[in-house]
Amino acid sequence: MRLPSMSQPFLLAPIAECPPGPPGTQVRLAVLGARGVGKSAMIVRFLTKRFIGDYEPNTGEAGGGGAGAAGAPRPRLTVLCSPGNLYSRLVHLEGDHVAVQIQDTPGCIQVQEDCVQVLDSLSRCVKWAEGFLLVYSITDYSSYQSVQPLYQHIRKVHPDARTPIIIVGNKADLLHARQVQAKEGLQLANELGSLFLEISTSDDSQGVCDVFQYLCKEVSKLQHASSTDRRRSSIIPRPKSPNMQDLKRRFKQALSSKVK
Repeated sequence: MRLPSMSQPFLLAPIAECPPGPPGTQVRLAVLGARGVGKSAMIVRFLTKRFIGDYEPNTGEAGGGGAGAAGAPRPRLTVLCSPGNLYSRLVHLEGDHVAVQIQDTPGCIQVQEDCVQVLDSLSRCVKWAEGFLLVYSITDYSSYQSVQPLYQHIRKVHPDARTPIIIVGNKADLLHARQVQAKEGLQLANELGSLFLEISTSDDSQGVCDVFQYLCKEVSKLQHASSTDRRRSSIIPRPKSPNMQDLKRRFKQALSSKVK
C-alpha cells in the first residue's frame, strides 16, 4: 500500500529543538517499536535520503534489559521508552513551512520490576508527541506482538481517536526471512482502526518519505481542527435582535394607556 505522495525538496535542520512558533507550524512525531526494527534507519532515511544499516543500540537513559539469568522466571511484557534522540527538519507542506520534530525512542524490552517507573517514562514520550509510527520488522514476530500494547498505551495517553497512528512493517525486502505475513499486519491495523503499510527502508527511500509526510499532514489537519474548535468555543453568541413589530406594538399600547 502506498500513501499519497507529497514529496518536495526539504531543508534539513540538524538542531536539537525547533524554536517556538505559532500553532500549526510545528509537528511532533514519535517512532516506537521493538529493538532492531529499523526506527533510526527510517528517520535518517527520511532526513537525508541515505540508508545506514548499522547503528549502536538506542538505549536512552535506562540500563540494558534482558530476560535474566538462565532458569529465572520469564518476565512479563512491559514497554520501556526512555528519552532517545530528537531530530528536527523544516518541511514544506501544502504551502507552509512546518518544523517537524521526530523522537527516536529506544526499543521496547521485557521488564518485571519498576513497572510504574517504566510506564511513566513511556508516557512522557507519548504525551509529547502528536503523531505516531509503530514499527515492527516482518522478520521478527515478537516485534509485531509489541505493537498492540504500544498502541493501547498511546490511546490511554491520547484518548482522542483522531490522534494519527500508522503501523509500519519494515524490512519488506527480506522476504526470505519473513515471519509476519502482510495480512497479519493488515488485520491488526483493522482491529485497532489504524493505517497499515509495509516498507523497505533500505530499498525504497520514497516509501519512507511518504510515510512521514503523510503523518505530518494528518497531524497538521488535526491541529487545524483543534484550533477551529477553540475559536468557536471562545466566540460569545450575540443576543438576538429585538422584534421591531413587537416593540412598535408595545409602544402604541403604552401611548394608548397614557392618553386614557
